[in-house]
Amino acid sequence: MKIIELHNVSYSFYDMVPALSGVSLSVSEGDLLAVIGANGSGKSTLLQVMSGLIHPREGRVLFRGGEVTEKRLGERGFQRYFRERVGMVFQSSDVQLFCPTVLDEILFGPLQLGITADEARRRAVETMEMMNIAHLKDRPTHMLSGGEKKRVAIGSSLAVNPELLLLDEPASGLDPKTGSFLTDLIISLSESGKTIVIATHDLQLVDHLQPTVAVLSEEHRIEKVGTVADVLRDEELLVKVNLVHEHKHRHGAKVHSHLHAHYFFHDHAPRHDHGGEHGRTSPPHEHPDAGAKRKK
Repeated sequence: MKIIELHNVSYSFYDMVPALSGVSLSVSEGDLLAVIGANGSGKSTLLQVMSGLIHPREGRVLFRGGEVTEKRLGERGFQRYFRERVGMVFQSSDVQLFCPTVLDEILFGPLQLGITADEARRRAVETMEMMNIAHLKDRPTHMLSGGEKKRVAIGSSLAVNPELLLLDEPASGLDPKTGSFLTDLIISLSESGKTIVIATHDLQLVDHLQPTVAVLSEEHRIEKVGTVADVLRDEELLVKVNLVHEHKHRHGAKVHSHLHAHYFFHDHAPRHDHGGEHGRTSPPHEHPDAGAKRKK
C-alpha cells in the first residue's frame, strides 16, 4: 500500500528560486528509499514537502490516499492524524532541539499528541535506551556533542512511533562510531517494517543501506529510480547529477584523468558458488575508478 505519493510537485522559494520541478514519487509501506543528489538539488525541500512543513506551488501530496494541504493541516483532527504518523529529522540537530533537557526533548512529541504522562515516560525511557542516551537524560541539549544531538533528534521522532520516518542527511558531520551506530539503527528500523526516506549525497551510506534510490538532478527533477547497483554503476548519470567528478593528475609528462568519488561500491548480489552462510560469500569491493581510467 502506498504511504506517501507526490504527483508532479513543483516548489520555488519566494516564487523565484526553483527547488523542485515536476517531481513524481511514491513510497510504499516498509520501503527504504534514499533520495540522492548534489547540494542544492532539492533533497531537503522534498523531505519538507513530504512532512507537510511546506506546500508545493504545483502538484499534489497524498498520505495514505488523502491529500495533504495547508488547509487540511489547519484542521486539528487531520493535523494530529498526520503528525502522529510522519516524523522528520533535520540535517542540523540544533534546529530541532529546544527543550531544557534530553528527557524533556524525548517527552515533548508524545505529550503534544495527548499521550498520557505515564505512557509518554515509558516511551521516552525505551527510546533513550535504544539510542544509548539514557545516561544523558538530565543533560541540557546545548551541552551535547554533535553525535549526541543527532541521537536525541532521532529519538525525539521515534518516541512518537511514526509510520514514516524522514531523515535529512542523517550521517552529516558524524564521527565514525556514531555513523556506524546510525547505519545499524536505520537497517534495524527498516527490517522491523518502518518506512524510511533518507535524503543524502553520501554514496557510501547508500551502498551500506542498499535502499531503493531516487536521483535528483541539479535541475531539481527525478532523473532515475532504481536499485543501488543500477544507480552507482551508472557513471554517466552520476557525473551528470554532479555526484562524481573527473579528476586529473600528472605522472611525469603524462596527464591522466578518471572519474572520482569518495566511496567503495559493494556487489551485494547473492553468490552461490561457495555456499556460505545464507548462500553468500564476502562481497568483492570495486572502486568507482576501476575501469574508468583513460589516458590523454
